[in-house]
Amino acid sequence: MRNRVCGITLAMLAIMATPALAAQKPLYGWIENASIEPWGVQVKAKLDTGALTSSMHAEDIERFDDDGEDWVRFTVEVENEATGDVVSREFSQPVFRDIRVRGAGGSERRPVVLMKICIGDTVYEEQFSLEDRSDMIYPLLIGRRTLQHLGPVDVTGTFMHRLRCDDDSAVMAHDDQPDDKDIDD
Repeated sequence: MRNRVCGITLAMLAIMATPALAAQKPLYGWIENASIEPWGVQVKAKLDTGALTSSMHAEDIERFDDDGEDWVRFTVEVENEATGDVVSREFSQPVFRDIRVRGAGGSERRPVVLMKICIGDTVYEEQFSLEDRSDMIYPLLIGRRTLQHLGPVDVTGTFMHRLRCDDDSAVMAHDDQPDDKDIDD
């Protein structure tokens, strides 16, 4: 009788959990292809649960004042994974905030900007700190602030999503995405 009750209880739990499982976010590999939007250049991105803020490769980072607002001009030079060509583009963005990064070499202040990236079939507007990542394998590092909007990471998987963004793709704007309580601004 006890085994039967346990079996029925487990079956009921499985049925009740099915809607929750269906509503879960997609699973991502620890390396995924992403495109920097609206540029459309495809790059490799490392999904890093150990990093809080995402980071984008940037060179020639120059702050400037635009009508009393703090802006930054920077160049992104990356290998386009779709063609194998090295491509470059200059961006100018308002500074969203500044972060202080501490490491073995000391600490430094970095600007953070809102940039759009495509992963899978969705465009995400997310916070990216700007730093020269030319000595790194991956020009994009996706941290927990962004991962909370994407979904869980399978540390054994890579390239689990094909890029399928187009003009009709959903855009998850930064302001439209609630942050987890554990992630503070």
